[in-house]
Amino acid sequence: MHLRFLSLLLLAAGTVVAAPTLQTDIEYGQAGGTSLRLDACVPDGPGPFPAVILVHGGAWNAGDKSGGPSKGYMAPMQEPLTRGGFAWFSINYRLAPKYRYPADIEDVETAIRWLKAHAAEYRVDPQRLALSGESAGAHLIAMAVVRATEATRVAAAVPFYGPFDLLGRTQPGRPLASNMVDLFGLKVMDAQAERVLHDASPLYFVKPGLPPFLLVHGTADSKVPYRQSIDLQAALRKAGVPCDLLPIEGGDHGMLNWAKLGSGYQDQVVAWLTKTLPPAAAKDSGR
Repeated sequence: MHLRFLSLLLLAAGTVVAAPTLQTDIEYGQAGGTSLRLDACVPDGPGPFPAVILVHGGAWNAGDKSGGPSKGYMAPMQEPLTRGGFAWFSINYRLAPKYRYPADIEDVETAIRWLKAHAAEYRVDPQRLALSGESAGAHLIAMAVVRATEATRVAAAVPFYGPFDLLGRTQPGRPLASNMVDLFGLKVMDAQAERVLHDASPLYFVKPGLPPFLLVHGTADSKVPYRQSIDLQAALRKAGVPCDLLPIEGGDHGMLNWAKLGSGYQDQVVAWLTKTLPPAAAKDSGR
């Protein structure tokens, strides 16, 4: 009874905010005989809204755009982005070992082009488009940024605990990790593997003119060393690219592990994106 009365009061006051529109399994492309699909959540209203493409992790051979049963991967950022007035688009991409690199990065680029082409339909501002990914997804979005063309350029990037230097993770002559075997079809760190892993490492392709980065990484990450984000930040700043680093003190690998740490990382990420992707009117007034 109390809830019904409160609802009537809100309706009378005209303060009810319509729920955002959530659509699932939208096809954004086809590749290798596979239908590439994403989930989209767009705020209510005319927009245009800033938008974030979310790229899940899973060692390049697993993971899902929905976050799975535990709502992990990038799912912990979905509600905070919605609350912050952002549209978000969570994508699936082709996974190893059925599809080798660079199939996955090509799918991320396809998603960027698709969203820019459908910006008006989804009421988003193509000039305020960011990428965010975690773990393997962080690697993919960083690669998308460093190899971007005009068609795939974005305005900001937020990688969570990404492996940005694949080359430095395996000693010469040693077997590659199983996920690296799946991803590249190579087994041992030899001269060929050295070339392939170098060319798939965003750290080595940082250059001036890239969009701003916010790196988010747990200081106690047991799978991808925190040093990976420190080194990428140093390379970006050396190239004159704005880059902030948000350390999650005591945080291990995966956002679900941060829930009890009280870091407030979700609100900090949304605040950074809001500042980095201001509306055109705000940009003009700041001149």
